[in-house]
Amino acid sequence: MTRRQLIKTGIAGVIVLAVADLGYQWYSDGQAVPEDSYAYRVLSAESRVIITAIVPAMLAGALPSENMSLAIRDVVRGFDIAVAGLPPSVQGEVQQLFGLLGFPLTRWAVAGVAVPWHRADVAQVTAFLTRWRFSNVAMLRSAYDALHQLINAAWYGNAQSWPSIGYPGPPPIGAK
Repeated sequence: MTRRQLIKTGIAGVIVLAVADLGYQWYSDGQAVPEDSYAYRVLSAESRVIITAIVPAMLAGALPSENMSLAIRDVVRGFDIAVAGLPPSVQGEVQQLFGLLGFPLTRWAVAGVAVPWHRADVAQVTAFLTRWRFSNVAMLRSAYDALHQLINAAWYGNAQSWPSIGYPGPPPIGAK
């Protein structure tokens, strides 16, 4: 890649993110997330819908078959906690990513998901994640890695996941 191509790609990426962010601020597909008593610090309602769609594909086989919706809710909460602990600049990048994924035109163009997230099935989301994971575009691979790391941290940091992986939990404080 030449320096000129790199600059053009960077400028195009900034424009796409700016348009997605503007569109995300005014667009809503009318799908609200279920009422939740947790006070989210970073994730908007639309961002939570997106994460709720991604979690079953990202954690396929790891989530419990019973009470799966509660497990997904816990992962979304854990994702919010993890992002809230990141520097403000990184939080902004995560919000830009959700702006890109939340706006219908960029959701279709960049993720290949034509339907709103609440109607996307696991196969569609898995295909989008696979494309991003193995993309030739470094920005898409980085976005996939961020989603992967944050979702996995949110799930495996949750005590509900520990029995399935044989982790007995942390030792009691003061144990020798």
